[in-house]
Amino acid sequence: MKLTKISSTTSSILALLAGAILTHAQPAAPAPALATPLKSLWEASASTGLTLTRGNSDTLQFTADILAERKWLKNHLELGADATYGESKGTKNSEATHGFAQFSRLLSDRAYGFGRADALHDSVADVEYRLSLSPGAGYHFIQTDRLKLRAEAGPGFVMEHQGAKTTEYATARFAEMLKFKLTERARLWQSVEIQPQLDHLKNFTVKAELGVEADLTQRWSLRSFVQDNYDHEPAAGRKKNDVRLVTALACKF
Repeated sequence: MKLTKISSTTSSILALLAGAILTHAQPAAPAPALATPLKSLWEASASTGLTLTRGNSDTLQFTADILAERKWLKNHLELGADATYGESKGTKNSEATHGFAQFSRLLSDRAYGFGRADALHDSVADVEYRLSLSPGAGYHFIQTDRLKLRAEAGPGFVMEHQGAKTTEYATARFAEMLKFKLTERARLWQSVEIQPQLDHLKNFTVKAELGVEADLTQRWSLRSFVQDNYDHEPAAGRKKNDVRLVTALACKF
């Protein structure tokens, strides 16, 4: 009887052990696949540059900007903002902020309509504010993977406080933008914008920019560009031209 009970108990233990071993020997169920992250609908980048000298010269120059755009269906939204600040021997020689927003919609493969708004503050040029609104039409003259060239034109309206005067007037806006891929890791861009006052053509502004950008990594790049802001009728005691050369480190995100 005792041997029978021991044998029965031993058999039960061995059966349990065998079941446990077989259970753990089975291959584990595959882990659920991780969802592929969705590509962001936005393309954005930010850059900053700083020049500091001490010794025979005592200067400070700081620049920063951020650009973002989104394309969907036939729509294209562009947003941007930039700022600059500079001192020489403790005296401020530049302080400006600028922002813009532009919404465009394709009317055909190359033609599009748009609405644009710009805002500028430049204390050194004695521009407390300049707000520009401009609807219009544009056309993509060249649109390849390597070269893109487009132009825009339309009426506009400006509200500004410059010097001691606050004025509002109608304008026309003409603009041209070019982007050229030099290599897989380097790009060049150029743009010109002209805005004359319709009832006083001697009052006009010109904005021009030429720059080049080279990738350092997939996210980081180095930019160098020159900007020229020309105001044919500046505030009293101010010069017509403001030119700056900027080298900045940029990040895509």
